[in-house]
Amino acid sequence: MIYFDNSATTPIYPQSLDTYVKTSQRIIGNPSSLHDLGNQANRLLQQARKQIAELIAVSPEEVYFTSGGTEGNNWVLKGTMIEKLGYGNHMIISGVEHPAVSETAEQLKKLGIEVSIAPVDKRGIVRVDELKKLVRKETILVSVMAVNNEVGAIQPIKEISSFLNDFPKIHFHVDAVQAIGKVPLEEWLTERVDFATFSAHKFHGPRGVGFVYWKKGRRLAPLFTGGGQEKNQRSGTENVPGIVAMAKALRLSLDIKAQKPNQTAYLKQALIEALHTYDKVTIFSEGEDYAPHILCFSLKGIRGEVLVHALEEKQIFVSTTSACSSRKHMASSTLHAMQVPNDLATSAIRVSLDESNTMAEVEQFMIIFKQLYKKFSVIN
Repeated sequence: MIYFDNSATTPIYPQSLDTYVKTSQRIIGNPSSLHDLGNQANRLLQQARKQIAELIAVSPEEVYFTSGGTEGNNWVLKGTMIEKLGYGNHMIISGVEHPAVSETAEQLKKLGIEVSIAPVDKRGIVRVDELKKLVRKETILVSVMAVNNEVGAIQPIKEISSFLNDFPKIHFHVDAVQAIGKVPLEEWLTERVDFATFSAHKFHGPRGVGFVYWKKGRRLAPLFTGGGQEKNQRSGTENVPGIVAMAKALRLSLDIKAQKPNQTAYLKQALIEALHTYDKVTIFSEGEDYAPHILCFSLKGIRGEVLVHALEEKQIFVSTTSACSSRKHMASSTLHAMQVPNDLATSAIRVSLDESNTMAEVEQFMIIFKQLYKKFSVIN
């Protein structure tokens, strides 16, 4: 089996799974309980918070635990609108956001929130000059992802941060789900970023757990109320085993990245060079403007899901441009925003790499791709 779908989810590290199992077996208390079993759970919870904070160079009191990236994005967008509605009713998102942001924005529009879409260029990168024109007196939130999940475009967070320094009352949110451990922290977690969202299963942690970086001094309304957990900001009994396993996975992921800093870029470049020899292939993720782990390309005349299943028959696993839209047979919203013609957009697939992938896997992928290319050429 060759697994090239790491942007959809990553296999959990054995050490992280072991931590999850042992914590589940040994720590039975509720962190909110006053007795010693509760204190044990709470101590472990706070240790995990401290470790995560150190790994992303923030304060422990700025880390809040969630069920993952979707909850985090919903919380920041809806929480901002609830908390700051008296100051304005306008938000800006980019045209290439994950559905957890774009569909949340659509939901907020039904409640009277005005939403502006910052356009992107043909590389899928936000046009900062156009974003600037969208800011107005009523704007209370700007949300731009750090790395696009479909084509891997690295967004100009530093440039947007510099511009937003002149608008200190606007919340700046960054969806960092595809950035952590892939693109250097300093490129997207700037001093101006107020909120950033993360999901454990994207860096070999367990599914169903994540966290939000919430800059001290900023205000956000709770999305979940009732139990008072997470300093009354995110009610619900904390998933202690999942959180502790997430902290372990993040540390391991960053350690392995440090040991193999160029692994995914090396493999991606090898794939690009091989794919360039096929005249019906169009590559959308080439160059320094893209993250090293995501490669999006089209095989003209073949729908993306057809190629995905053809590769699957050979035990090679990739996806169409987004796992969240694959089963809905939706064409890439990002490629459409990049003004890619519809026939190419519907033919796109995404290869997403990890430090555990090898050159031997890349070579095997290209052997199989060559066979499929010939087969589809005959059919066409």
